Parts: sequence; C-alpha cells; structure tokens
Amino acid sequence: MSFLEQGDSTSWPSPAMTASSERSHGKQGTKASRWTRQEDVEEGEPPDLGEGIQSRPAAESTGLEATFPKATPWTQAAPLAGVDSSTAERDILPADCAASASGSSADDLDLGIEFSATAAWGNELGLVEERPAPCPSPQALLPRLGWDDELRKPGAQVYMHFMQEHTCYDAMATSSKLVIFDTMLQIKKAFFALVANGVRAAPLWDSKKQSFVGMLTITDFILVLHRYYRSPLVQIYEIEDHKIETWREIYLQGCFKPLVSISPSDSLFEAVYTLIKNRIHRLPVLDPVSGAVLHILTHKRLLKFLHIFGTLLPGPSFLSRTIQDVGIGTFRDLAMVLETAPILTALDIFVDRRVSALPVVNEAGQVVGLYSRFDVIHLAAQQTYNDLDVSVGEALKQRTLCLEEVISCQPHETLGEVIDRIVREQVHRLVLVDETQHLLGVVSLSDILQALVLSPAGIDALGA
Repeated sequence: MSFLEQGDSTSWPSPAMTASSERSHGKQGTKASRWTRQEDVEEGEPPDLGEGIQSRPAAESTGLEATFPKATPWTQAAPLAGVDSSTAERDILPADCAASASGSSADDLDLGIEFSATAAWGNELGLVEERPAPCPSPQALLPRLGWDDELRKPGAQVYMHFMQEHTCYDAMATSSKLVIFDTMLQIKKAFFALVANGVRAAPLWDSKKQSFVGMLTITDFILVLHRYYRSPLVQIYEIEDHKIETWREIYLQGCFKPLVSISPSDSLFEAVYTLIKNRIHRLPVLDPVSGAVLHILTHKRLLKFLHIFGTLLPGPSFLSRTIQDVGIGTFRDLAMVLETAPILTALDIFVDRRVSALPVVNEAGQVVGLYSRFDVIHLAAQQTYNDLDVSVGEALKQRTLCLEEVISCQPHETLGEVIDRIVREQVHRLVLVDETQHLLGVVSLSDILQALVLSPAGIDALGA
C-alpha cells in the first residue's frame, strides 16, 4: 500500500502553525539515470583508523533554558496563514500610511473615528487644512504567505514526484564499503571495527537464524556506556566480555523487532518516509531474493541525490523563502550541553532525547562547538571510555580529527541557501544562530527531507 494512502491528512507543522493537507498535483517527467558518481566516501564517514569524529543532567539543561528564555523570538513573529500580521502589513504599506496601519485594534478604531469627526468640524470652520484620503484598512491587504500556502502552489510537489519516480537502486553507489558483524562477535571488537573501517553502523548476521536481525550502531555504544559506567575507577567489564548477542538480549529483553529495511525497487519517497518515521539514520537495502545487504541508505545520500538532479527540475518558490518565514527546523526545547558539563551528561541527553548531536554552549549561551554521537565512538579508538567525567569542552579539544564542525545559518537566509550549504559541507545539521552566536535552533537533514518530500504529500512523519 502506498504511504500516500496510509498517511493522515495533516502535513508537517512549522513551530508556529499547522499546515493544511490540500495540495495541487503537478507532474514531473524528468528522469535521472542511476547515480554513477563515486560518491560512496562522501557520506562523511572517516577514511582511516581512529579518524572518525562527528556530534542534561536535568540541572544543566533546565538551568540553561531558564537563563535564555528568548532563544526563538523570531519564530513567534512568523505570520500565520489566514491571520493578519501587522508587522508584515506595515512592511508593504506606504510611508504615509504607517499611522493608519497601526490603527487596527478596537481602541484605535474608536480613536480614528473621533479624530475624523474633529477634522470634519475643523474643516467646516476653516481651521484645518484638507488632508489626503486615509489609507485603506490594513485588514484589506493580503498577509504574507505561510508554509501551508507555499505547499498549495502548483510547483510545490516537484521533489515529491521526483522521489516517487526513482527507486533506491538509482541512489545506490556503484562501489562502497559494507561491514557485517556476526552476533557472536565480542562487542568491544565490533566497536573497534566500526572505527577502524570508518563506518557508523553494521548489519548483524545471526548464523543460527541464517538472516540479518538488526544493526549495530554508535547508539549501541552510547547505550552500553550509559548503562554500565560507574566511575573512572571501575572498569566496564561488560564491554570486554559481552558478545553482541548478549547485549541484544539484555537491551531488547526479548522484544526483538524485525530489521527495518527496504527493497532496491522501492521508491526513494518510501525510503525517506521509512527513515524519518522509524527515527533511524541507516536504512539497509536488502535483495528481495537472497536477502543479502546491497547498500545502506542515509539521509545525507538521499538529499545529495535530490540536490544533484534537482538542478534539472523547476525550483519551487518556497526555496526563496527565509528560514524565519517557513519555520523549518527545531526551535523549542532544544537539546544542548554546556562545555563544562561531563561527557556522561552528554550521554544522558543522547539517550533521553534521541538526538544525534548536541550544540555545545558556554555560560553566555553562545555556541562554541558541536558534540556528536561519533565523538563518543572515538572514545573507543582512544580507549578513554573508562573516564566519562571529562568535560565536553576538553573532549572536543582532545579529538584528533573533526569530521563535522559547527556549520551555522541565520534566520534571514533562504531555504535554498541552507540546503546548498548542508550538502556542500557534508554535515547532518546546521545550527541556527543570531549575530552574536546565540543558539536559536537546529535545522537537520530530517527537517529538510520532511519539508521537501513528505510535507507536499500531506505526511507528517516527524510529528507522528
């Protein structure tokens, strides 16, 4: 069954509004050939051994949010569809109409009527000069279009149709590295192998069942550390002794779920939906006949595929809208960590909030770094995972190579500029900051793919 048929009528909401499900359907006939570029290394994976790096306690997290309550003031000012915005209206009024533009409330309206009567009386006495006709009421002017209005435009579905018409096979690399672990492998060796091969996840093969049963990711390493770490003086024997099979039994507690995968003949639209809906970052492509893993799709590869061939498509008008206008990203209840907080605090936030990276802020609330999940797996390469009381700021200084720096954007930049930058820099997110580098929000690959591909179809996989 198509995901369009099972999706509800609500589309992706921006922080200040909920989009409508009414869409106009255009047909895009552009067909891209299979992606033959050697783009397999561009996924941002570290090339060599030990080079892999990426990026609450309730007290620190809550305290910081309380200190900076105005982290997202601009999102509140974004005009809503169907609601008059005096700020937007004044921007399009002539200079001599500014006074009348502000008189839209009941009190101001009464004042305006009284002033008109006084002026008429003065004219009759010849005491007041004649004045030009008053400007029309600002309520008669059209408000600025919101995100739901943009999605109603004829060309808004061009990327949705493109991803529906192309399959996962089209986006697969002609050559790439694939690491597979047997569930009987020791968990320590598995994590070391991830770092040594420069990958962030590996399919798990169960020799007893003769099938793939799951994925071992950096998140598992974080969960192991979070579960068994006590202090720098107590060695984590579970990492030394446990096998992958043992860890799965302990963590899953018998609730084994089938491996989330996709077929090479499935559409890229379904791949985007599956990734975002299941809150996963790696989607294995399985051969429907042999069951072998052919490739692993990621958000980054899907967006790059769309970005490369999207230049052949007519660009939707919403690409020229600013991030402030369309509200794409996360702007409230942001997950962040103080640079003075210990690594264990960052692990708590990773586990509780299920985020892949944390903006690192100083005491003034300014962004000074980015601590990602791949920075945690780097602890395995350095064999420093027994000391998680080191501060996040110190951990960032000690890493040998940074594969994902803090790449930022600002509210006045357009959606098109943001997409170009996130693809060019090969990062998983942009940190939204103001002119003084204070944190305003985060724009991730999931946010962008949701907006470009799923929202025009009326599907809200992020909020589901």
